[in-house]
Amino acid sequence: MAGLANFSGRAGKSAALALVAAVAMWPAALRAQTDSPAAKTVTQFHDGLLDVMKQAKQLGFEGRAKKLEPLLDKTFDLPLMARLAVGPQWSSLTPDQQKKLSDAFRRLSIATFAGRFDGYEAGQKFETLGQSPVEGSSDVTVDTRLVQPKDTPVKLSYRMRPTGADWKAIDVYLDSAISELATRRQEFSSVLRSSGPDALLAVMDKKAAEQKN
Repeated sequence: MAGLANFSGRAGKSAALALVAAVAMWPAALRAQTDSPAAKTVTQFHDGLLDVMKQAKQLGFEGRAKKLEPLLDKTFDLPLMARLAVGPQWSSLTPDQQKKLSDAFRRLSIATFAGRFDGYEAGQKFETLGQSPVEGSSDVTVDTRLVQPKDTPVKLSYRMRPTGADWKAIDVYLDSAISELATRRQEFSSVLRSSGPDALLAVMDKKAAEQKN
């Protein structure tokens, strides 16, 4: 019994030491997740977005769009997102039609961010929470949230994909459930099937114009 007690004591101490070591490693593990290249891309985007939000009223819609344009080009793979948003019918379009729709999707994306982020409330900030791998691909999901002093934090998750030496977002999820790309695809593919590429182009441009209101 004494030998068992000693063994139990040694095992308990070893477990306790292991637990202390694991806890001590948590901050380092969290830093590794938030300091990864993919997470840094998102954090830098949020830094720029927050700066635009703080100047939102002075800039106006056009000013916000102008400042956000290079940020979105750097952060998002907009040509790929346009193709994914259109869906399988993309391959049936001519190169000229593809370019026009890709350009329209880019304009809509810039206008959407300029329209949504049209103000700033003291205390608002973005936090990068970490990242996780996307099973079956080289993509990762970077989880973030927009902290709002007077409201519930808004969770935003970015699906990031390696593109050469960089990482770029190919989708954004609201509260881990609502995919921006899936929402677009549902609408765009329906218009394309029923009315063709020119009608889809008109819908995109109309939606972009509506963001100014």
